[in-house]
Amino acid sequence: MKKLFFTLMVAAAFTSCNNNASTEQTSTEAEASTPAVGQSAVQDDQSQKDVVKVAVGSKDHTTLVAAVKAADYVDVLSNAGPFTVFAPTNAAFDKLPAGTVDGLLKPEAKKDLRNVLEYHVTTSALKEEYLKDGMTIGMVNGGNVKVSKGADGKIKINDANVLAAVPASNGMVYVIDAVLLSPAK
Repeated sequence: MKKLFFTLMVAAAFTSCNNNASTEQTSTEAEASTPAVGQSAVQDDQSQKDVVKVAVGSKDHTTLVAAVKAADYVDVLSNAGPFTVFAPTNAAFDKLPAGTVDGLLKPEAKKDLRNVLEYHVTTSALKEEYLKDGMTIGMVNGGNVKVSKGADGKIKINDANVLAAVPASNGMVYVIDAVLLSPAK
């Protein structure tokens, strides 16, 4: 009887070990085949959109969205922030010299593209009432932009007109009609 009991225990232990190994292998294989994703992959149709989702939802910002993707900044700008993004429209990008956007979207130009994009972002949520005439705002790339406000209340960032302001869950998006170009250092 003892021999039968011992045989059953060994068989049960062996079967149990095999099942664990199989489960561990399957789990490890599943983890390896699942791509790593960041904050941008969070699905939430109930909350206010973040600055990236605001841009993605705009037919007038497809060039900006392509640039943010090419620079690998989707997850960065989907994080908690706060951010203020000055978002040039497609028409604003069209005003640049021919080939400029295509050149910036090439993998070898990622550093230059990031610099351009970083000159459109500051790390604070600046509501319209905080933007004052003559104000200087420090941008992520280390440069500064200047705010001007006309008597009519219209806001300009450097030479770009602010067309609209859209609040986001992690900051503000200001739609602008020109690409901000950082002064040469």
